[in-house]
Amino acid sequence: MSDRQLAVALRYLHKMDPAPRVAAKGWGYVAEKIVAIAKQQNVPVHHDRDLAEVLIKLDIGESIPEELYKVVAEILAYIYKTNKGMRNEG
Repeated sequence: MSDRQLAVALRYLHKMDPAPRVAAKGWGYVAEKIVAIAKQQNVPVHHDRDLAEVLIKLDIGESIPEELYKVVAEILAYIYKTNKGMRNEG
């Protein structure tokens, strides 16, 4: 894959989604906008090009494949832990 920026946004609604789903994806300018919007909305951004290259092959709205559950769960756990720590400090 090329060196241009890529981004994949995941959505996970505990009561609605059986697994995280692709909410947005793109390369170059679109990737930059996805990251900028996430930062504006205080959505955590995790940088993992290898994972992004796998996820970007999925369609918008598609659930992540079962073989990615563990790695995505680890990222989500880290984000939740970080967010909880930030709330407790503030």
